[in-house]
Amino acid sequence: MDNETVERTFTPAAHAALKAFPIDAQDLTLVSLSENVTFRVTDGRDGRPYVFRLHRPGYHTLDELVSERAWIRALAEAGIDVPDAVMTRDGQDYVPVTIPATGERRFAGLASWTEGRLLSDVLAETADQTLVEESFKQLGAITAAMHMQASAWRPPSGFKRHALDSDGLMGMAPHWGEFWEHRSLSAAERRLLLDVRQHMHDLLSRLSQASSAYSLIHADMHPGNIVVDGDRLTVIDFDDAGYGWHQYDIATALTHWQTKPNAAEIERAFLAGYRATRPVPDEALSLIPQFRLIRWMATIGWFHQRPELNRPSSVFEERKAWVLEQCAALQRSQL
Repeated sequence: MDNETVERTFTPAAHAALKAFPIDAQDLTLVSLSENVTFRVTDGRDGRPYVFRLHRPGYHTLDELVSERAWIRALAEAGIDVPDAVMTRDGQDYVPVTIPATGERRFAGLASWTEGRLLSDVLAETADQTLVEESFKQLGAITAAMHMQASAWRPPSGFKRHALDSDGLMGMAPHWGEFWEHRSLSAAERRLLLDVRQHMHDLLSRLSQASSAYSLIHADMHPGNIVVDGDRLTVIDFDDAGYGWHQYDIATALTHWQTKPNAAEIERAFLAGYRATRPVPDEALSLIPQFRLIRWMATIGWFHQRPELNRPSSVFEERKAWVLEQCAALQRSQL
């Protein structure tokens, strides 16, 4: 779907939904179409910018979306930089809206706009290794702080989010889709992924779910979801947040950079920042390679579920090739 079609399809509904929020909505501009339709909007009274999101149907219930907001507010209270949510005029977190062009019913939410640049863009443009390592060290510290908060936090009554447990990640109906069914896979590749899926499911089933190791996690904690503004890093996009192992969050932050020549230095910097904030045993960190593989196996399911998003095929092919190589190596090691 091109931007013109997106504008024509979703902008009228966005304008209608914005009337429920306590701002004078001006200059509504499409920012992105991914899982959700995201706009930037300005309050005509003071020029303050906001992010306005039409959440995709079928991914989260209203209770799950409200629960996401509850955790974000708790993180803010713990001193972690996250966007400030804006409630409707009658005190609700979201307003339902129907998209006339498609008949979809979506939930619309408003939050403060986070000034700055995505950390992924900053890192892509720099050759300064010190800046790269310092950024990942800071990201490690933020990840650890979030895990500390989540491990100690008691969610309010009625709190609901999905679980990225053994079934949610590597079950026969995983949260991000049946990755072994991607249309590009051969029959042999499907068998390989299914075999490794079972191995990983067994591994995860044996792991502790004590709050010190398994709690609410962001679950998409990569530099593309971190905004840099000077020395400040703000965590955005909690759409995939749910219950899971802390190693999954760590692996997610590192996986996108694992093929870089400086991958080892990046990992050391991230873990140094993490461990300076929150102790973690070596035994737990020894599982990061397995969680990296789990993450990218799950990502194949993400591509399988969302062919309409038209992601660059080179990105998918690189990830698929790495997954198949790692799966084959794991299978050989078990013979």
